[in-house]
Amino acid sequence: MAKKTTTEGKTGEAKANSAFMKPLQPSKELAVIVGSNPLPRSEVVSKVWEYIKKNELQNPENKREIVADKALEAVFGKPRVTMFEMNKHLAQHLK
Repeated sequence: MAKKTTTEGKTGEAKANSAFMKPLQPSKELAVIVGSNPLPRSEVVSKVWEYIKKNELQNPENKREIVADKALEAVFGKPRVTMFEMNKHLAQHLK
């Protein structure tokens, strides 16, 4: 039987992984999209997806591909990325 990957406290309650919830400071390029306040990684990804959908930046023929505008190209470093590459590029802009 597989082990559970959640951390349990003394009362047996599952705790959120604090590494994922730690607020990180976005770079000035990423701050254009998500704001300049520190945010947890999950919130950064959510805000980037909101931006992508609001600005219709998904390729209509291939929804997995993101067509970057100027702001996203400054973050990604190239005009097109897949949704699977996106987190790698975002990680370079979070400290």
